[in-house]
Amino acid sequence: MRLTVPFCVFAATAWAQTPQAQAPQAQTPQTQVPQTPNTGLEPTWDIAVVIQQIGAQADLMLPALNHLSPRAWVSKGASDTYVEQWESSWKQTQAISTEAAALARNPEKLSAALQLFFRMQGVEQMIGSLQQGAAKYQSTEAAQNLAALFAEGGANRERLRMYIVNLASEREHQFEVMDKEAQRCRAGFTAAPPPQPCKTPSTRKK
Repeated sequence: MRLTVPFCVFAATAWAQTPQAQAPQAQTPQTQVPQTPNTGLEPTWDIAVVIQQIGAQADLMLPALNHLSPRAWVSKGASDTYVEQWESSWKQTQAISTEAAALARNPEKLSAALQLFFRMQGVEQMIGSLQQGAAKYQSTEAAQNLAALFAEGGANRERLRMYIVNLASEREHQFEVMDKEAQRCRAGFTAAPPPQPCKTPSTRKK
């Protein structure tokens, strides 16, 4: 997505209101800001499909988590931490499903993309621990099933990670361009006007 901002007009208004340059947020498109060259940013319609698949994969993870019995593990000598990890994993996985559906409708919302990715990272750490607990206190089949389901989403998680990196890089470049242009325009508006030539009274010939 290309940002379009009338830089000089905005800079004049912003300078009149505050001594510091502010990030332009004008709504009327006039001048196009160049995009970061060759960032590798995936088109929104492509990454939206990836995000939808992440949500669908989270939906598949919930039954696998329900199949685990961490409270029964505790009776076999396991740590109570497994119960806490299981509860947190279930809630986070459910949140991933919900947030992925929302993000797929607006993939360029960087804050939402970061939140989704951080949730997935947290679940990944807990899934590894639950897999070990299931293998030791429940069954090898339950552990393998959980690991296999989570591994299926690895490629999509990596694509989302790269998309976030490239999206953040593009946003950073756009704001740098806007800031430099705003400062240039402000400098032009605040420059002292050139001295005016002196006017001498005209003399009339008699």
